Amino acid sequence: MQLLKRILTAVVLIPIVLLLVLRAPVSVVALVAALVALLTVQELLKLAEAYGIRPLRWPTYIFVGLFFLLLAINPGSDKPLLSTAIFVYSAGFAAAIAPFIFLTIAMRRVNLSSAFPAAMVSAFAFVYVALPLGFLVQLREQWSGAFLLLYLLLVVWAGDIFAYFVGRSLGRHLMSPRISPKKTWEGALASLLASLVVGMLLYNYALPISTALLNAHLIERRDGFFALQKPPLGPALLLSAAINVAAQLGDLVESLIKRGAGVKDSGTILPGHGGMLDRVDALLFAAPMLWYYAAWRVMQ
Repeated sequence: MQLLKRILTAVVLIPIVLLLVLRAPVSVVALVAALVALLTVQELLKLAEAYGIRPLRWPTYIFVGLFFLLLAINPGSDKPLLSTAIFVYSAGFAAAIAPFIFLTIAMRRVNLSSAFPAAMVSAFAFVYVALPLGFLVQLREQWSGAFLLLYLLLVVWAGDIFAYFVGRSLGRHLMSPRISPKKTWEGALASLLASLVVGMLLYNYALPISTALLNAHLIERRDGFFALQKPPLGPALLLSAAINVAAQLGDLVESLIKRGAGVKDSGTILPGHGGMLDRVDALLFAAPMLWYYAAWRVMQ
């Protein structure tokens, strides 16, 4: 029954996510990312309560919301280099002032011993959840942005699917039994291989895939990959491997947080998948990896 719920939820959500990634304007992507970030932060703050921390809920929600509002305004959207620079300045500034803002708000608490833990969790929530999801939005602003996001999602999803099914059927050697008792090295290897295969296929067929999406009016020309000369295959495979490893580490990190809180899932919003944090955990580390590659490419 749990597996059936998991499959049905994926069947419903995947087309919606792909349509959003490919077709929606950047401002809409930013607003949807804001909703996902707020739901994820809400789950994270609830997990923090299991550690004996009384979080600063509304200040955290407002801070995260304002960050995505800035992304939705989308300054420099037609100039990838400018939009990347604005994002870097904005994200760096927000991350730098977040601890001071939350500590200042926490000064009002009667019990001052709870001020620092509460502010620490709020600042962590911003850096751990909001910033990586902001990277996804900024990726969409790059040249070939829709194709890059499609690549990211398919590489991560392929790794997740193969890790799940191979780990369940063939897994014998536990990877980290204290943190995630069901994860195995066999599943991790299958995940890596699946991501490499999907990455290689997308690399080889980037032009026809982009052309098909353009002809179907799912992307604009600037959002696809239409280069006639391909970059070397080696870096593309290294990038796919790095994204897969980052995704698996993102999953393990979230498992560590849940294990310490004594819960199996971060929430119940997605039947068969748990909470929103359970669903985006792999992207929280994988998205910055791909963003860094895309930003480096823009600078060349």
